[in-house]
Amino acid sequence: QVQLVETGGATVQAGDSLRLSCAASGRTFSNYAMGWFRQAPGKEREFVAAISRNTGNTYYTTSLKGRFTISSDNAKNTVWLQMNSLKPEDTAVYFCAASFYIGTYYYRPNEWTYWGQGTQVTVSS
Repeated sequence: QVQLVETGGATVQAGDSLRLSCAASGRTFSNYAMGWFRQAPGKEREFVAAISRNTGNTYYTTSLKGRFTISSDNAKNTVWLQMNSLKPEDTAVYFCAASFYIGTYYYRPNEWTYWGQGTQVTVSS
Protein backbone atom coordinates (compact mmCIF):
# COMPACT_ATOMS: atom_id res chain seq x y z
CA GLN A 1 0.00 0.00 0.00
CA VAL A 2 1.01 3.56 -0.68
CA GLN A 3 -0.25 6.44 1.42
CA LEU A 4 -0.42 9.92 -0.07
CA VAL A 5 -0.84 13.10 1.95
CA GLU A 6 -1.42 16.44 0.27
CA THR A 7 -0.68 19.75 1.94
CA GLY A 8 -0.56 23.36 0.89
CA GLY A 9 -4.14 24.11 0.00
CA ALA A 10 -5.35 27.58 0.93
CA THR A 11 -7.60 30.48 0.05
CA VAL A 12 -5.76 32.97 -2.13
CA GLN A 13 -6.53 35.90 -4.38
CA ALA A 14 -6.60 35.80 -8.15
CA GLY A 15 -3.08 36.23 -9.52
CA ASP A 16 -1.41 34.64 -6.50
CA SER A 17 0.79 31.58 -6.52
CA LEU A 18 0.52 28.44 -4.43
CA ARG A 19 2.55 25.28 -4.10
CA LEU A 20 0.95 21.98 -3.20
CA SER A 21 2.95 19.09 -1.79
CA CYS A 22 2.24 15.38 -1.80
CA ALA A 23 4.24 13.07 0.41
CA ALA A 24 4.18 9.35 -0.32
CA SER A 25 4.84 6.71 2.30
CA GLY A 26 4.42 3.01 2.70
CA ARG A 27 5.37 0.68 -0.09
CA THR A 28 6.99 3.16 -2.44
CA PHE A 29 8.89 2.43 -5.62
CA SER A 30 11.48 4.69 -7.10
CA ASN A 31 10.05 4.43 -10.61
CA TYR A 32 6.35 4.89 -10.09
CA ALA A 33 4.36 7.77 -11.44
CA MET A 34 2.69 10.54 -9.50
CA GLY A 35 0.10 13.00 -10.60
CA TRP A 36 -2.36 15.71 -9.67
CA PHE A 37 -6.05 15.88 -10.39
CA ARG A 38 -8.64 18.39 -9.30
CA GLN A 39 -12.36 18.36 -8.76
CA ALA A 40 -14.56 21.41 -8.58
CA PRO A 41 -18.06 21.27 -7.02
CA GLY A 42 -20.50 19.54 -9.32
CA LYS A 43 -17.80 18.62 -11.82
CA GLU A 44 -15.88 15.48 -12.65
CA ARG A 45 -12.35 14.92 -11.46
CA GLU A 46 -9.97 16.24 -14.08
CA PHE A 47 -6.33 15.64 -14.84
CA VAL A 48 -3.87 18.42 -14.03
CA ALA A 49 -0.33 17.08 -14.33
CA ALA A 50 1.78 13.97 -13.90
CA ILE A 51 5.41 13.01 -13.68
CA SER A 52 7.24 9.80 -14.32
CA ARG A 53 9.72 9.46 -11.49
CA ASN A 54 11.65 6.98 -13.59
CA THR A 55 12.21 9.14 -16.66
CA GLY A 56 11.41 12.59 -15.32
CA ASN A 57 8.93 13.11 -18.15
CA THR A 58 6.08 15.44 -17.31
CA TYR A 59 2.55 15.62 -18.62
CA TYR A 60 0.06 18.46 -18.40
CA THR A 61 -3.44 19.21 -19.39
CA THR A 62 -3.03 21.66 -22.23
CA SER A 63 -4.98 24.52 -20.70
CA LEU A 64 -2.81 24.61 -17.57
CA LYS A 65 0.62 24.14 -19.08
CA GLY A 66 2.65 27.27 -18.51
CA ARG A 67 0.90 28.20 -15.27
CA PHE A 68 1.26 24.93 -13.40
CA THR A 69 4.50 22.98 -12.92
CA ILE A 70 4.91 19.51 -11.47
CA SER A 71 8.18 18.40 -9.93
CA SER A 72 9.41 15.66 -7.64
CA ASP A 73 12.16 14.69 -5.26
CA ASN A 74 12.65 10.95 -5.50
CA ALA A 75 14.75 10.77 -2.37
CA LYS A 76 11.95 12.37 -0.37
CA ASN A 77 9.10 10.58 -2.15
CA THR A 78 7.48 13.95 -2.60
CA VAL A 79 5.86 15.63 -5.56
CA TRP A 80 4.91 19.30 -5.82
CA LEU A 81 2.51 21.27 -7.92
CA GLN A 82 3.52 24.90 -8.38
CA MET A 83 0.52 26.96 -9.42
CA ASN A 84 1.02 30.50 -10.68
CA SER A 85 -1.34 33.25 -11.80
CA LEU A 86 -4.22 31.50 -10.13
CA LYS A 87 -7.73 32.17 -11.37
CA PRO A 88 -11.10 31.71 -9.67
CA GLU A 89 -11.77 28.78 -12.04
CA ASP A 90 -8.82 26.97 -10.46
CA THR A 91 -10.89 26.61 -7.30
CA ALA A 92 -11.20 22.90 -6.56
CA VAL A 93 -10.08 20.09 -4.33
CA TYR A 94 -6.69 18.97 -5.56
CA PHE A 95 -5.84 15.28 -5.30
CA CYS A 96 -2.50 13.56 -5.49
CA ALA A 97 -2.38 10.20 -7.22
CA ALA A 98 0.20 7.47 -7.71
CA SER A 99 0.52 4.50 -9.97
CA PHE A 100 3.16 2.02 -10.97
CA TYR A 101 3.77 3.65 -14.33
CA ILE A 102 2.47 6.33 -16.67
CA GLY A 103 -0.20 4.60 -18.72
CA THR A 104 -1.43 5.61 -22.13
CA TYR A 105 -4.57 7.02 -20.61
CA TYR A 106 -2.84 8.81 -17.74
CA TYR A 107 -5.43 11.59 -17.88
CA ARG A 108 -8.17 9.26 -16.73
CA PRO A 109 -8.67 8.99 -12.96
CA ASN A 110 -9.32 5.26 -13.12
CA GLU A 111 -5.81 4.72 -14.48
CA TRP A 112 -4.35 5.67 -11.11
CA THR A 113 -4.05 3.24 -8.23
CA TYR A 114 -3.53 5.31 -5.10
CA TRP A 115 -5.12 8.59 -4.03
CA GLY A 116 -4.68 11.15 -1.31
CA GLN A 117 -7.52 12.71 0.61
CA GLY A 118 -7.33 16.02 -1.25
CA THR A 119 -6.54 19.59 -0.32
CA GLN A 120 -8.81 22.57 -0.95
CA VAL A 121 -7.66 25.45 -3.11
CA THR A 122 -9.95 28.46 -3.26
CA VAL A 123 -9.15 31.42 -5.48
CA SER A 124 -11.14 34.58 -4.85
CA SER A 125 -11.58 37.30 -7.44
